[in-house]
Amino acid sequence: MGTSYSAPVAEQLFVLTSTRAIADHRFGRIEDAPTPETIEAVLAESAKLANNVFAPINQSGDVETSRAVLGGVATPAGFQEAYALYVAGGWNGLAVPVAYGGQGLPFALGHAVNEQITSANAALAGCPQLTWGAIEAIATHATEDLRRVYLPKLVTGEWTATMNLTEPQAGTDVGAIRTSATPQSDGTYKIRGQKIFISFGDHDLSANIVHLVLARLPGAPVGSKGLSLFLVPKFFVGDGGTLGIRNDVRAVSLEHKLGQRASPTCMMSYGDEDRCVGYLIGEEQGGIRAMFTMMNNARVNVGVQGVAFAERSYQHALGYAQERVQSRRYDGGSDSVAIIQHPDVRRMLLSQRASTEGIRALLYYTAEILDRASGNAEAQGLVDLLTPIAKAYATDVGTEVTSSALQVFGGIGFIEETGIAQHYRDVRITPIYEGTNGIQAIDLVNRKLLQSGGIHWKALLKDLRDQVAAVENPALDSIRGQVSDAINALESASDWMASRAGSGDAMAGATAYLRLFGTVLSCTLLFLQAAQRTDAGDDPQFMSAKATTARFFAEQILPLALALTEPMRAGNGLLEEFAREFAPL
Repeated sequence: MGTSYSAPVAEQLFVLTSTRAIADHRFGRIEDAPTPETIEAVLAESAKLANNVFAPINQSGDVETSRAVLGGVATPAGFQEAYALYVAGGWNGLAVPVAYGGQGLPFALGHAVNEQITSANAALAGCPQLTWGAIEAIATHATEDLRRVYLPKLVTGEWTATMNLTEPQAGTDVGAIRTSATPQSDGTYKIRGQKIFISFGDHDLSANIVHLVLARLPGAPVGSKGLSLFLVPKFFVGDGGTLGIRNDVRAVSLEHKLGQRASPTCMMSYGDEDRCVGYLIGEEQGGIRAMFTMMNNARVNVGVQGVAFAERSYQHALGYAQERVQSRRYDGGSDSVAIIQHPDVRRMLLSQRASTEGIRALLYYTAEILDRASGNAEAQGLVDLLTPIAKAYATDVGTEVTSSALQVFGGIGFIEETGIAQHYRDVRITPIYEGTNGIQAIDLVNRKLLQSGGIHWKALLKDLRDQVAAVENPALDSIRGQVSDAINALESASDWMASRAGSGDAMAGATAYLRLFGTVLSCTLLFLQAAQRTDAGDDPQFMSAKATTARFFAEQILPLALALTEPMRAGNGLLEEFAREFAPL
């Protein structure tokens, strides 16, 4: 029941083309952007991989799980073959610049493909997602020698990569990292320490695994500013890219997790035999800057995971609601009907659809701006602003949509065989990893709002307000005022929050503020999508559904977020009182 998935190609094509039109309004058209025909061809082809290869082994992989074997970690049956097809199809290098051996297609299109494979099989899709971030970090910060040796195989996906930050005593507080790096006479470094929660720290999908490891040099300052970033290969690489002996790095255990159980999450040990060799990426004590190149890439990818889980869960719930017969219609009749005939079930389903399309609009818009950010300070500043919102809001909403989808199933949804329970377990990590959503909210209010004097959020809201005012579509007239008022409310809330950045009041209200921002932005983008005149507009039913979705979002979801302005302004007083209850502790 839980193995089927159908990639929403028509919806993705519409959002990508309409999002481009929205972004063009501000930044100007990218001349070499692919045509809608090219985008559709790519999405249709990747959908075959997602629907027919990744999705059928999602549920079986969750049951089998990855497991420790002699010498390493084995992934579930079918994972090796599925990943090999992914590599053979050239999908890993789709959105990688041509200069690094990729195809140079837009990040936005890459994220749409990522959504498909994640919806189909999130555990398996997590492996290439980490590699994409490592490619960017190495390309941006590593020496030419390291780029020459490692990028070609990482771009193809023949080799994979990991991100190593967390230690038992250092989670969010990366400044507490103790893993050490000792300089050697040949310019390499000896790495020693342990890392935990390392996704795909070891596996059997690729011939080599490239670990990016944060570590501390002797005498380096305490805190995050004293960290450096190192490339630590599982196997050393010889001339011509041939693999040599194994480095002194290994997975010492696998975590037993609530969800995404097919994805191997490892405790990694470096230098047990004092011969673990690492290569510096970037400058000494420049590790945080280099790692955040990878981290910010990963945060947008995790936001896409929120979209992916929401889409998969909505499809699952909609299919069940159309088939499950239970009770008579509310307005009479003697025969039982499919539960989609009941208004409350329709309410849940339409809320799921509106929420899913809202976060998809936000993530694709963010990716579209990212495509324009190279050498464009205005676009880069907007990407910096949107990244914590895209990550946190999309994963919070994705988790809520998945929970609502399970509710449609009723009691049977609590049973593993249906598959919806797996989606609920799998999605729950997304608001946690790559920086918890609370941390994203704090980053938004204490850093991103203040960046360049607030020019980026102010310009964004003005741009959206102007676009809403220019829309000429009678089907949307009933909500135009609500959307405009919401933008004004967000502007007022942003002024309030920016004036208190760094204070306890700002910290206490940060999560409510991020929720408000994400909701208003998603609603506005849906409104603008529904107003687009594109090829998809030739289908009146499609565009009518778009208008229905936008109106439902504005009427049913947006008011709940606007109500957050008062809790946002409530301040830190009650939280301080709560803290005093535990002062003796």
